[in-house]
Amino acid sequence: MSTIELQSALVDTWRTNNRVTVYLFENLPEELWPERVPGAPRRTVRMIAGHIHNCRCMWIKMLGRRRGIAVPPAVNRHRVTRRQLLPALERSSQGIVQLLELGLDRGGKLSGFPPDVVHFMAYHVAHEGHHRGQIVMLARQLGHRLPGEVTAGLWQWSKRSKEA
Repeated sequence: MSTIELQSALVDTWRTNNRVTVYLFENLPEELWPERVPGAPRRTVRMIAGHIHNCRCMWIKMLGRRRGIAVPPAVNRHRVTRRQLLPALERSSQGIVQLLELGLDRGGKLSGFPPDVVHFMAYHVAHEGHHRGQIVMLARQLGHRLPGEVTAGLWQWSKRSKEA
């Protein structure tokens, strides 16, 4: 694989990850959003959803703002709705793409995140995968089991990649 193909694959992989995250929130029942997390009653599913976007914004601010990458506004984790979150995730995804491109333009290095841009992307994919799984498990525990096509859809990366 050439360097240019690898760079494109890295950005495309991030975009697919974002699409998988957006897919979950597009299909998450409204009644699940305010549900409290067992064992952490001050935390809700809504707060986990907002945290994903806000975490992206934090990294964009830390690594990209001084390089001219616009930092999307954070969402209110206590009040965010699907209607607010979905476009926010698109904005923060674009910021992550810009960080990846910045790192790729700098020989694979992102100042402030060792060791390289591939690890940076893997960190974010793992972080979001953790929270997607957490939400799916919470839905089951709270009696809101998601339909099979939704949970299976989280693993259909070829399909999500085409949507991205």
